[in-house]
Amino acid sequence: MLSAEEKKEIDVEIAKLPRRQAACIEALKIVQRHRTWVSDEALREIGEYLEMSPDELESVATFYNLIFRRPVGRHVIFLCDSVSCWIMGGETIREALSKRLGIGFGETSEDGRFTLLPIQCLGTCDRAPALMIDEDTHRDLSPDRLDAILEKYE
Repeated sequence: MLSAEEKKEIDVEIAKLPRRQAACIEALKIVQRHRTWVSDEALREIGEYLEMSPDELESVATFYNLIFRRPVGRHVIFLCDSVSCWIMGGETIREALSKRLGIGFGETSEDGRFTLLPIQCLGTCDRAPALMIDEDTHRDLSPDRLDAILEKYE
């Protein structure tokens, strides 16, 4: 069941739009912010609230790579896998992260702290390689800087 707070936040978005269904992306983001991911049950709840079928909402949720349809860690690391980042050492960063965290792309660390995901582009090619943790972008990466960056996220 959507919480009162989730409904209140979704209602704010609905009020801005001509149709209830147009708030679907924001509703997904709101629920994800409260629950860390959007389960099948949550998808049905949102769909019911917005008068959308689960299939309609699923097509929106799976289109956006920032909507998580399965559990993720407390912090999500998006490692840029664009050509610019790759040329500038992105593969070395991926290897160092995988070794440090014991995970590959699409996996979550044993302690539930980090999930590692690829992302097409972070828009910071002039400062490659780059990654984003939650909403913080880190640029000009090198393997020796990773520990200090990861320590900031408990």
